[in-house]
Amino acid sequence: MAVESQALLQALQAVTDPNTGKDFVSTKTLKNLQVQDGDVSFDVELGYPAKSQIPALRRALIAAAKEVPGVENVSVNLHSRIIAHSVQRGVQLLPNVKNIVAVASGKGGVGKSTTTVNLALALAAEGARVGILDADIYGPSQPMMMGIEGRPESSDGKTMEPLENYGVQVISIGFLVDKDEAMIWRGPMATQALEQLLRQTNWKDLDYLLVDMPPGTGDIQLTLSQRVPMTGAVIVTTPQDIALLDARKGIKMFDKVGVPILGIVENMAVYCCPNCGHVEHIFGADGGKNMATEVGTDYLGSLPLNMSIRVQADSGMPSVVADPEGEIANIYKTVARQVAVKIAAKAKDFSSKFPSIKISKDT
Repeated sequence: MAVESQALLQALQAVTDPNTGKDFVSTKTLKNLQVQDGDVSFDVELGYPAKSQIPALRRALIAAAKEVPGVENVSVNLHSRIIAHSVQRGVQLLPNVKNIVAVASGKGGVGKSTTTVNLALALAAEGARVGILDADIYGPSQPMMMGIEGRPESSDGKTMEPLENYGVQVISIGFLVDKDEAMIWRGPMATQALEQLLRQTNWKDLDYLLVDMPPGTGDIQLTLSQRVPMTGAVIVTTPQDIALLDARKGIKMFDKVGVPILGIVENMAVYCCPNCGHVEHIFGADGGKNMATEVGTDYLGSLPLNMSIRVQADSGMPSVVADPEGEIANIYKTVARQVAVKIAAKAKDFSSKFPSIKISKDT
């Protein structure tokens, strides 16, 4: 019996992407459909990392194809292909870095660095090539959280190699100064140091570079937002009114420089007593969720006030690697997947397609 391509496409359209809610046929992520007698093959290209989901998706697509009469063998090449997406107007992309995501908060102490490191590890666990730029010059914490010591190597005296652990590339001012040394630098010096860290690091073919931003909306943060080619920003807050007040300022800053907000993560949302199970909203309830609705952005999820998050980060083994199948790690993985899916839905970057124009005088 001859297998009709149209019947196959109709059957395959019943399988939806669990992350977008859309099918693979109408979104044109299903490509190269080949039908020969009872043999069927096709490709599905995801725009985000999904290593843990690919086996189940492949099984669903094969099962759908085999519903069509005459189909005997089905071959599915299901893979992720992460591309560079658009950034602020007039800012060139960084070589070897496809997408830069700022993880920011208007206020310190809300768990921004912990969120950054766990999101980076979650993306890496799904098969992405990930890096972290620790942009908090005055309080670098990524070396401790990532369990990395040592100094970056340089082969040419001009650029340096990122340090690496858990499959994530990291650069931080903390690798270049003594651990107890206070960085007593004015804004312009700190900003220049950050630009050097960003542009003079030999990042190795990154899909995502997460920038652990310093808290606040001052000179350093504004300069970074204007000069660094950012695909988007994730805002971290707690439900507390004072934290939400400062988080709104961070959102306004990114809006003014043309960096889209990818969503809001709410830390310390609820405390559950490990002894009696009593639940307490210590910092208030649903503050981050309500703010996301007010400003018209996505609420990416909430993390509980849980001692294990702090203990694991302090020990250099953040939750996603310390307990990869645990409840906390799964929340971070869900947030990371939403961020990656949102980036994949953004416009592609076409800056590399256009030649540079040079104007010369006729002599």
